[in-house]
Amino acid sequence: MVDSLPIVWLIGGTVDSRAVAAGLIAQGINCLVTVTTSEARHLYPIHPYLIVHVGALTPQEIPKFLKRHSIAVIVDASHPFAAQITTTVTAIAGEQNIPYIRFERPPLALGKNTLEVPDIQSLTTGKYQPYLMGKRVLLTVGARWLSYFSPLQDQAVLFARILPYPQALDQAIAAGFTSDRIIALRPPIAEPLEKALWQQWQIQGVVTKASGAQGGELVKQKVAEALGVNLIRIARPQTIPGQITDDLSQINQFCQRHLSS
Repeated sequence: MVDSLPIVWLIGGTVDSRAVAAGLIAQGINCLVTVTTSEARHLYPIHPYLIVHVGALTPQEIPKFLKRHSIAVIVDASHPFAAQITTTVTAIAGEQNIPYIRFERPPLALGKNTLEVPDIQSLTTGKYQPYLMGKRVLLTVGARWLSYFSPLQDQAVLFARILPYPQALDQAIAAGFTSDRIIALRPPIAEPLEKALWQQWQIQGVVTKASGAQGGELVKQKVAEALGVNLIRIARPQTIPGQITDDLSQINQFCQRHLSS
């Protein structure tokens, strides 16, 4: 990190953020990336213009963090479903008059076998619940959301795909999943493996998030159509007001403009 240059705070942890970081450091811009897990550190190269901070920041810690690191611009490249951090940082950036821009991967059009529901509650306790009842359903929504499905364990045959972390396994077990209904895999997952897994478990329905092609959604759409399986997509949270783009060049231009002003 070059001390004489202003710093961009990049909210990372996604494949998108890796591309954003590469673009910034290629322009000689100091970039401080924050991620919540040590595993995510390895997304980024070792470079004199880049440092990685591991650990979640609370809303109370963020203003101190901004001041301590002399943050001049904020680039939010967090996951489309990381609504809490986006909401918090957008508000703080406005209060402190720090330029903020969000990179959000483009959404996919609905596939032939895809049904979109507005939120997790409408699926697990609302009008879309019948799509799960009595079915063999694979959940690819992340371990933290598995608890929503706990009351349905006796009404459907539920399987969970999680990240290969001890915490994720603990969350799956706590939600009522037995070892024969859990698989731990790190994405990306190739189409042949995805297809084989659904066939092995005789899956009739799959629940996923609207996480875009980078989140494996396109592969799931293709497999769902090939096997005649219903794909249920949970819609993204409502977009937070502010400057949003899916163009990496606009991120670079935004940072250059505000760092030179």
